[in-house]
Amino acid sequence: MEQETIDVYSNFLRVRDEVAESALKSGRRPEDIRLVAVTKFVEAERIAPAFRAGCLEVGENRAQELTDKFDFFKANGQTVHFIGQLQLNKIKYLVGRADLIQSADRPEAFSEISRLAEKRGVKQSCLVEINIGDEPQKAGIAPNDLPELLKRISDMPDIFVKGLMCIPPAAGDRDARYYFAKMRELFEDMKGIELPGIDMQILSMGMSGDYTSAIAEGANMVRVGSAIFGPRHFH
Repeated sequence: MEQETIDVYSNFLRVRDEVAESALKSGRRPEDIRLVAVTKFVEAERIAPAFRAGCLEVGENRAQELTDKFDFFKANGQTVHFIGQLQLNKIKYLVGRADLIQSADRPEAFSEISRLAEKRGVKQSCLVEINIGDEPQKAGIAPNDLPELLKRISDMPDIFVKGLMCIPPAAGDRDARYYFAKMRELFEDMKGIELPGIDMQILSMGMSGDYTSAIAEGANMVRVGSAIFGPRHFH
């Protein structure tokens, strides 16, 4: 599909309608599911139609790209998420700028986020990324290690864990649903943990190819890029 033929406005409305339908089928209200438009490698003029269609939240995978587009996002009233692999030396570009850092996954990252948040006088919200498929090449903490990590984070100042995020193994819909169901179970288990700075509200899972399945299995936040903006033109 050629870039100029993509109708971003209509695509966003279609995805939003599918999110709403999936929410209703799962016994929830459409407004209970947050749709994050993933704007990786998408220039401002192609993103703008999504804003006109009602987009309220955007996600970026690279710290530099988030920085470059930050003023544009905020001028359009967007909640800004960082969803890419989190490098320690790039955290300084995100703390106090990203409304939600979704992809923190190890003590060193949380410690650096906390240090910078305290230094800058901000409160930084995060999700913990879970390696739900136990894939060695992927970021994310093992599910069994999550309780201990949450205990460590709870002792860190000015950082708040709002929930969990995952990218399941690339698989068919049935396999994806298996991993989404495992994430929902983990999420529900962690809701019972009473620790300072830990408040399990968000279960972020599901992307362009599987967001309806993710919602069916309990996601209340989905991250959708190519279904809205078309194929990425990498540079």
